[in-house]
This record gives sequence, C-alpha cells and structure tokens, in this order.
Amino acid sequence: MSAVDQLVLFVASFVANWFSALSGGGAGLIQFPILIFLGLPFGVALATHKVATVFLGLGAALRHLKESHLERRFVLAIVGAGVPGVALGASVILYVPERPAILALGILTLGLGLYSMVKPKLGLDYAPRNRTGIGLAVGLAGLFSVGFLNGSITSGSGLFLTLWLVRHFGLDYKRAVAYTMVVGGVLWNGTGAAVLGVLGNVRWDWMPVLLIGALLGGYLGSHVAIVKGNLWVKRAFEVTTILIGAKLIVG
Repeated sequence: MSAVDQLVLFVASFVANWFSALSGGGAGLIQFPILIFLGLPFGVALATHKVATVFLGLGAALRHLKESHLERRFVLAIVGAGVPGVALGASVILYVPERPAILALGILTLGLGLYSMVKPKLGLDYAPRNRTGIGLAVGLAGLFSVGFLNGSITSGSGLFLTLWLVRHFGLDYKRAVAYTMVVGGVLWNGTGAAVLGVLGNVRWDWMPVLLIGALLGGYLGSHVAIVKGNLWVKRAFEVTTILIGAKLIVG
C-alpha cells in the first residue's frame, strides 16, 4: 500500500471504530466499504474487517472494564447463546447472495433507529428483567439470532445486540453498549474472525494500520460514551442506525 492509502485506511478505521464504540455498533458502515474501495474483493474485505473489529472490542474493553458494570453470569449467558450463532453465520455468509442479504439488513437496521426514536424513554434507565424462566429462554434465543447476524453481516450487527439488551433485558444504553463492545466486540467477533480466517482470506499486511485505528477509536469512543451518559448514547445509536440502514438500502 502507498502512504496515502495507509493514511486513508487509518483515518477510516479510527472514525469507524470511534462511532461504533460510542453507539454500540456500526464500524462496518465506514470501514468495510473503504476496504472494498481500496481494492479488496468482498470475501477478503469481510474477513479482514472481522479480524480488525476484534481490536475495536479490545480497545473499548480497556475503557469499559474500569467502570466494573459487567455482571459475570450475564456475560456468560451472552457468550453461551451468541457464539454458536456467530459461528453458524460466519460459516454460511460466503455462500449467500450478497444484495438480498444487505437489503434485508438495511430495512431491519433502519427500523431499529426509528423504533428507538419513537420510544423516548427507552434505555435511559437501568431496569433489569427477563433473567429467569421463559423470559430468559426468549432472551437467549434472541442472542443466538443476533449472533448469527454478527457472524454473517458486516455492517451494524452490534447495534442489534445493543437494542436487544436494552429492549428485552432492561439495560440502559450505556450498560448495553459496554456489553456489546466487550462481549460482542471481543468474543463474538473473535469467533467470526476465526471462522472467516479459516474459510476465507485475510490481508494481514493491511492489519497493523487497521488495528491501531481500531484500538484508539474503540478506547476513545467508549470514553465519550461513559462520560456523556445514556441520552447522548441513545441519540448516537439512533443516528448511526438510521444512517447505516439508509446506506444499505440505497447500496
């Protein structure tokens, strides 16, 4: 890569991961198209992006773990239900027609933002629920489904996890984003990266620039989310989901 290409890649990675750490997902809105624009085929760009997002999670985790809001049993539930879905999604995505999948994801993602906007109180207060019985079973099934999206689709899948944690489990946005970044960003994305690394190809020579941008963007975006609080994160989530949904629909 030329020096200019490396600079473009770093800026795209930093900005994408800053927004993702702030809003709870969406790094693929900027980073994945840039990889394709710089010349990577779809499958190679997908695998390369997925590996880089693991370092988004690590950067965000460094900041969120200082707050100590994560509950160990809930982390284990998200991992146990989501990781099999991630592995399944990453195993099938390279064989799925690209455009229909992206269009469907765009409609769903746009719906997330609009739903959050028409629920002004959603995610502003911490009111945990559905931790036992049928509510927990439904929640775990939802986590498996979101994990499938995380493994198979590049743009905005973390946003689905954020909203599911808010809507079904009663988390506020700040806590939900912390779980999305730490559990989804590191463990879920790590699983997807491992599967895609085996089934596809990764441009490892592009990775150092991507990793630096992901670590810095993830840490600083998480810092802003923690400092600004729930209302600010909720607005960032809504703007990000609407932008991603519209972009995916338009193509």
